[in-house]
Amino acid sequence: MPAVLRSFLVFIVTLGFAAAFSGEAQALSLMDPFNVPAAMDGGTAKVGDGIPFADGARFKLDVYAPEQRGEPAPVVFFIYGGGWKNGAREDYQFVGRALASRGFIVVIPDYRLYPEVQFPDFLYDNASAMRWVQDNIKKYGGDPKRVFMAGHSAGAYNAVMLALDPTYFREYGVTLPIRGVAALSGPYNFYPFEYDEVRNTFGQAPVPEGTQPVNLVTADAPPMLLTSGTTDPIVRVQNTEDLAARLRSQGVWVTTKYYDGFGHMEPVIAIGAMWRWRMPILDDMVDFFTQFGAFPSGVPRVAVTPAPPEGVLPSGEPMEPMHAIVDQLDKQFSPISRQ
Repeated sequence: MPAVLRSFLVFIVTLGFAAAFSGEAQALSLMDPFNVPAAMDGGTAKVGDGIPFADGARFKLDVYAPEQRGEPAPVVFFIYGGGWKNGAREDYQFVGRALASRGFIVVIPDYRLYPEVQFPDFLYDNASAMRWVQDNIKKYGGDPKRVFMAGHSAGAYNAVMLALDPTYFREYGVTLPIRGVAALSGPYNFYPFEYDEVRNTFGQAPVPEGTQPVNLVTADAPPMLLTSGTTDPIVRVQNTEDLAARLRSQGVWVTTKYYDGFGHMEPVIAIGAMWRWRMPILDDMVDFFTQFGAFPSGVPRVAVTPAPPEGVLPSGEPMEPMHAIVDQLDKQFSPISRQ
């Protein structure tokens, strides 16, 4: 990475650090440092901005694509997290551009959050967005026969639930095949509900056991990549282990990746160019998608993995402002389970 760019990234990270601990924290998102142009992958374009997939302020989506497009490309439908109460699609453009740099068309939808809705309404919202993909993605260069889902945290839960329970897609007439699901740091086995914030979102479910992905696994589930940081304080790694075991017991292909010493937000942040040097999660996702047919006639594009920015310790530990931002991001979430 050129010295000028490294210095710029240090400046941006410091700006985010200041926002996290100043009175302007409400105006500046903690995700902003990861979404400035110099911190994201080039050679990509936002080809759809705030496209409505239904009526309502939270029913909009963004679409990212490689700048150079030819044949129809594989599609990743990415669902962000936020504890089912926070999140915005624009905070994850670094994810859209990272995957687009590897040759994917990427769709990132918004969906309604608590307290406006509770389980299962946000799942129906995501299913409605997927119907838009089914009907429209060809116009943006995507191949509806090569669709993958991905998500982080609550978004990983949503993606896995859509893959395991056909109720939601059936409601919106979604029939396109899901080739695979990449689920990062997701909660899949958190009943009984131990924390108020989880009870607020799921406590009214008539059959609470039916809210748990581990209870819905069948042999019809698509292949899954399940990843987790080993020191995640929000969603314990046992959630990934439990779902992986249940999938394997049903003969479903599952790949697990555990990132030693990393927490909750770091895996999704490391998809983007700025933090990619910390762990190979983008490569792991692309390898998984490729294994299940993303690029049948070739190989995915190679994304740049930047060198660590200036200020990184010889041990590989991040510079202090960046570390503080990640810590602040983790603190926005309440634990989901004690498992």
